[in-house]
Amino acid sequence: MTSQTELLTGARRASRGRGPVTVAPDRPRGSAAFRPDIEGLRAVAIGLVLLYHAGMRFVPGGFVGVDVFFVISGFLITGVLVREVERTGRVSLRRFYARRAKRLLPAAAVVLVVTAVLVWVLLPVTQRRVLGGDIVSAALYVVNWRLAGRSVDYLAEGIDVSPVQHFWSLAVEEQFYLLWPLLLVAVALVLRHRRRGRRMPGRAVMAAGLGLVAVPSFVCSVVWTASSPSVAFFVTPTRLWEMAVGAGVSLGAALWVRLPRGAAAATMGAGLVAVVVAALVLDGSAPWPGSSALLPVLGTAAVIVGGARAGGSPVGRALASRPSVWVGGLSYSLYLWHWPLLVAAQARWGELRVRQAVGVLAVSVVLAWLSHRYVENPVRFSERLSRSPRRALGLGAALTAVGVLAGAVVVLPSALAVPGGGGAPGAARAALGAQALLDPSYPDPSSVDHVDRITPAPDRATLDVPAIYEDGCQVLGELATTCVYGDRDSTVTVVLVGDSKAGQWESVLDRIASRRGWRLVTVLKSACAFSDATLRGSDGGPFTGCDRWNAAALDQVRAARPSLVLTSQGAFEALDDGGADGSSAVSAEPLVEGLVSRWTTLADEGVPVVAIAGNAEPPQEIYECVAEHTDSLSSCTFRPRWKVARVQREAVRDVPGARLLDLGDLVCPHDSCPAVIGGVLVYRQGSHLTRTFVDSTEPELERRLDPLLPAAMRGTRR
Repeated sequence: MTSQTELLTGARRASRGRGPVTVAPDRPRGSAAFRPDIEGLRAVAIGLVLLYHAGMRFVPGGFVGVDVFFVISGFLITGVLVREVERTGRVSLRRFYARRAKRLLPAAAVVLVVTAVLVWVLLPVTQRRVLGGDIVSAALYVVNWRLAGRSVDYLAEGIDVSPVQHFWSLAVEEQFYLLWPLLLVAVALVLRHRRRGRRMPGRAVMAAGLGLVAVPSFVCSVVWTASSPSVAFFVTPTRLWEMAVGAGVSLGAALWVRLPRGAAAATMGAGLVAVVVAALVLDGSAPWPGSSALLPVLGTAAVIVGGARAGGSPVGRALASRPSVWVGGLSYSLYLWHWPLLVAAQARWGELRVRQAVGVLAVSVVLAWLSHRYVENPVRFSERLSRSPRRALGLGAALTAVGVLAGAVVVLPSALAVPGGGGAPGAARAALGAQALLDPSYPDPSSVDHVDRITPAPDRATLDVPAIYEDGCQVLGELATTCVYGDRDSTVTVVLVGDSKAGQWESVLDRIASRRGWRLVTVLKSACAFSDATLRGSDGGPFTGCDRWNAAALDQVRAARPSLVLTSQGAFEALDDGGADGSSAVSAEPLVEGLVSRWTTLADEGVPVVAIAGNAEPPQEIYECVAEHTDSLSSCTFRPRWKVARVQREAVRDVPGARLLDLGDLVCPHDSCPAVIGGVLVYRQGSHLTRTFVDSTEPELERRLDPLLPAAMRGTRR
């Protein structure tokens, strides 16, 4: 987020706390003059972001403030670079990056260190490995790509909101600043070689180069937002065009100063209205950025264009007022501080009320002012650093290292921990998991408060998953992907179909299939039961992507010509009437009917179905509870509610030949669900079982499965 003060020759006065820098009224427009209206526009942008993050419902689209920042940054940075090209015929990359280092890194390093402390003190120990990695990525300005990957990682569902998530936009900007100056260097070289005694239209050439960035980026934004909006929100290619719009406004500065004042004032007013309307009308359900981002982006551009001539208009005066300029000057520090404080407060007190969030934001204003005055400005306006870009770059490297080290301190203890074997009270036993329940001498797991070691360790629970995730066989999209395990050359095929609750059994079924000479084919999609019923999506409406996957999945199951179909799910209700009437009401009955319909289709074709009963849903993240209660494990025990198994049992009764494989007593013996059984952690995320625990059920699972198999498959072992 570029500040205009780095454009000013008299900016040192700001570092002495004398208020916002102003320029003489006779300074020409289009020069490096300070634009107080732009500083006020930055105040509007940060205000929208803060209101949105505070949970103010009247600004559901406050996230557009980030898009406003993108345009402003593109405008200001391009102005600096273009004037340098026109003045000297070159771009000094060393001086450019030295200025960026002085501007961004001091405050960012302080915030990252404080954030690391907050993570260590307030957030669950099980989150340190991931959040420490986020801090490292934020310090290196690549966290947007890390967040994009996590947004489509189903295994990341248990990860808390990152306290450095807001660094994604700063990462996008810095990646733009790696590309755009290099492009201008190339343009400068072209102009230098083509200038033969006459002035070439340099800005026209630069605009053409800018188009090579902006047009593909906008197309990418529209396409990627439609196909994968959660990824498109974070990644750089979908955002470059927004900064390119600001850059384009800067290149056209000579045109904007010729606008009649009335037209300029109207343009400025219309632009501000567009930004505000975007914040009031759009909400989190809008695919973003895509073409929807045109409204705040072009609105911001219009404010900047109009402000070149209409600074004295009512809108210009409001944006240039002292309070607006003061807030705009703090906007970078305020943006850095507010988010980790909100995340930390929520970790401490739970879901924040609006007044609590406002209180946190008030604290962030104080911290922003302190860091702005005593950290940012002294470094940014240091004469010693200004005279020596080399020193400034060295300082930048050191500050980056500080941020990386802060994240490493958080993550290294978890990364270096040796995964433990199992243990049992009073005896050095191997990790038995479910097999411990078959030993009469083993204590009731729900009464055990301590074990010597737990496998997997709680902070590694989310990594204890079957191979389907690494193999790309647990999909998020609508394409029904098949993967083959077991005896790949066998003529006897078993299909495992459903969502991640079906997929959690892949590892044990793979071994059984290999031993018995079965070919195991998986058809799995996250959050999709294998059913004709329409589930409710995350937005409350019909989960149409699941419907389309289901149709394709049925075709894949049939094409495999299976001798048996195994299925499971996490869903226990579906939309009434498939959501056709626009209602979002859900109940168990439509899901039962959907299961019966799907299973009957297979039964009519002579394919038997075995449903693996869904396990109970814990009331909290069990692995986090265990990490916090290693000496009182029984406090993490809960009473089961068999919502999924009940639905499956009803469906089985209505489908001839369908059977239910119930392993509930292995997960929740004696009608209670311990967190640790036989030295093995039972749950990894939500109601998903750890791979280690699933594998421990193998002998009993195979014993119970055998009588449910078609006669030709029973007892076939190698």
